[in-house]
Amino acid sequence: MTTTSEPYPRDRASARAPYRVCFVCSGNICRSPMAEYVFRAQVADAGLDEVVEVDSAGTGGWHEGDDADPRTVSVLAAAGYPCGHTARQFQADWFARLDLVIALDSGHLRTLRRLAPTPEDARKVRLLRSYDPGARDDLDVPDPYYGGIDGFEVCLEMVEAAGEGLLTAVREAVKD
Repeated sequence: MTTTSEPYPRDRASARAPYRVCFVCSGNICRSPMAEYVFRAQVADAGLDEVVEVDSAGTGGWHEGDDADPRTVSVLAAAGYPCGHTARQFQADWFARLDLVIALDSGHLRTLRRLAPTPEDARKVRLLRSYDPGARDDLDVPDPYYGGIDGFEVCLEMVEAAGEGLLTAVREAVKD
């Protein structure tokens, strides 16, 4: 995982360029790193880790440089996911190198679409739970930051449930 301000150095136009997915929440210490590590494992299990890159960021920079929230790390570790994470803020110029930007709630969706330099870039932004048929109309992953560990466990359940549908969409996108 690249942790510089230029996380996507290769040109997407290259025939060998990977399909890039970036998960975005508020501060990049709870929901988005959780989604990043869960989806990275799902991509690897599907044998797509050579063609899909997974990353995360936050809409705000107040946690930039921080590790993931200890409760995020604990819940991920208990479920068998590794997590070595440094928070950073999403930058508008990343859109040019990203294929899919996954917002964790509708506030992030609005922020990212406003940040998008072009209408095409705005169309790259989707809600994570829109990939979970069981989510129905409840498409936000609630922020667990101000609660206890149980909120992080619920967040993990939502992330895992949406991952299968997202993986199906990404698999279709990278298919030759």
